[in-house]
Amino acid sequence: MEENKDKDPLVVVRTNQTRALPQRLLQLLMLFLFLCFTFSVASIYMIKYFRFHSIVSAIKPSLVPCIEEESRNLGGWINPPSNLLHTMSDKELLWRASMVPRIKKYPFKRVPKIAFMFLTKGPLPLAPIWERFFKGHKGLYSIHIHSLPSFQADFPASSVFYKRQIPSQVTEWGKMSMCDAERRLVANALLDISNEWFVLLSESCIPLYNFNVIYKYISRSKHSFVGAFDDPGPYGRGRYDENMLPEVNISQWRKGSQWFEMSRKLALYIVEDTKFYPKFAEFCRPACYVDEHYFPTMLTIQASNLLANRSITWVDWSRGGAHPATFGKSDITEEFMKRMLEKRNCMYNNRNTSMCYLFARKFAPSALEPLFLLAPKYLGF
Repeated sequence: MEENKDKDPLVVVRTNQTRALPQRLLQLLMLFLFLCFTFSVASIYMIKYFRFHSIVSAIKPSLVPCIEEESRNLGGWINPPSNLLHTMSDKELLWRASMVPRIKKYPFKRVPKIAFMFLTKGPLPLAPIWERFFKGHKGLYSIHIHSLPSFQADFPASSVFYKRQIPSQVTEWGKMSMCDAERRLVANALLDISNEWFVLLSESCIPLYNFNVIYKYISRSKHSFVGAFDDPGPYGRGRYDENMLPEVNISQWRKGSQWFEMSRKLALYIVEDTKFYPKFAEFCRPACYVDEHYFPTMLTIQASNLLANRSITWVDWSRGGAHPATFGKSDITEEFMKRMLEKRNCMYNNRNTSMCYLFARKFAPSALEPLFLLAPKYLGF
C-alpha cells in the first residue's frame, strides 16, 4: 500500500503531462493552420491585384492610338507626310491617293505647291543645280524621287533631296513598269494635299529659268503640258492594236513625250484609271512603247480640253536615233546656252508666246560644272 501510495503522484503527473501535451500540439497546429489560411488569402488577393494591374498596363498602350485618333485635328489630314517611306502596295497606294474632298473650298489656308518628281535609276548628278534652283522657296514645292529599290541615297540632312525617296520597283524602258513608276510618283505626291501641279523629270534634266518664273508660268496656265498628238505614221497609229477596242479606237490614239506637267485633276485621272490600264498593259508592248501612248491617249479621251498638247521639256532630236542627244562638258558653251534658250513659237493660254520650254534634257554628269558656272548668267539662278 505504501508503495502504491508512493507511485500515485507520479502517475497523476504523467497523466497530466500526457493531457497537456496534445492540447499544446493542437494549439500549435491551429495557429499554423490559421497562419496558412491568412497567407493563402493574402496571396490570392495579391495575385488578383497585380494581375488586374498587369492587364490594365497591357491594355493601356493599345487604347492610346484610339484616343489619339479620336482627338486628331485637321492638321493630321492636311499636313504632308513626314516620312515618304510606307508599306502600302501599289494597289493600296493608288486607292488612297484617289480620295478627293467633295467640298471644293478648303477650310484652311492652302498654298499650292509644285511636286517635282524625279524618275531615275540612282543618283542625281545635277543635284547642285537643283539645290540652287530651290533655295529660298520652301513651302512652294515638294520633291519625290523614284529610283531603283537597291539604291541608297546619301544626301546630307541639309539637302532638299534628303529622305525624299518613295517606295519603288524596278522599271524597264518602253514597258508598262515605266508607267507604273510614273503612277507611283504621282500617287505619292497626291498624298500631300497642297501639291497642285506635278512635273515629271529625269536625273538628266535641268530648269531653264529661276523658280519664280517657272512657278508663275505653271500656276497661271489654263492647261496642263502633256504632249498628245495624232501621228498617222508607223510610229504613231502604226502601233495601234485593234484589241484596244472598245475602250480606245484608232482615232483616239495619241503619242507624246513621257515628260509632263499636269494639274491635280489630271493626276487623279492617272491614279484612278482601271479602264484603260489593262488594255495598254496587254496590247501595247514593244515595238509599241507604252510610256509614249498610255497617258497621252487616256487623258485625251478623259479631258482633252485641259491639255496644252505640248511638252515643256526641251530635247534635241537633231542627231537622230531612238534617243535624244546627250550633252557633256564639252557641249556646254555660251553659244549652246543661247541656242537652247532661243525664242520659239507656241501657245500659252490660247495666245502666242515665245517662252515654250521650262526644262531641258539630256545632260551627262560631266555637264554639271559648266552648267553651274553659266546658270547665273543664262538661267537666272
